[in-house]
Amino acid sequence: MPADPRGRSDVLQWVFAALNSVEMASLPWSLFMFSGDTGATPARKLFDEFHKARLRHMEAVLAKRAWLAGSFSVADILMADVLRLVDRFNGLADTPACRDYVARATARPFFAKAHADQMAHFAAADRMRG
Repeated sequence: MPADPRGRSDVLQWVFAALNSVEMASLPWSLFMFSGDTGATPARKLFDEFHKARLRHMEAVLAKRAWLAGSFSVADILMADVLRLVDRFNGLADTPACRDYVARATARPFFAKAHADQMAHFAAADRMRG
């Protein structure tokens, strides 16, 4: 996190955007994709449009900058992880800036460490239940 108040505020805004705005739209879409549900129901259409609107916004933002809050931060770790799931289902095909952002962010050592730590936490929980 940046030391200056403005920098911290910028990072926190993007943290909330990743978890409460972009993920809120992308998670239902990803669940449809994961389950193979491609039906053209009204609910599916609603979720698809909600998801596409968030991606259009992120595409516009990421077309103008490398990282969300100036330099690479925890906000980028979170947003890249949210968008990574979408990319898994080729959901970033129409948003090249988002796709490039995910590739840049996931190649960073801090992203790799955060991801490894998260997976280790889940693996440890699985061993305890085992």
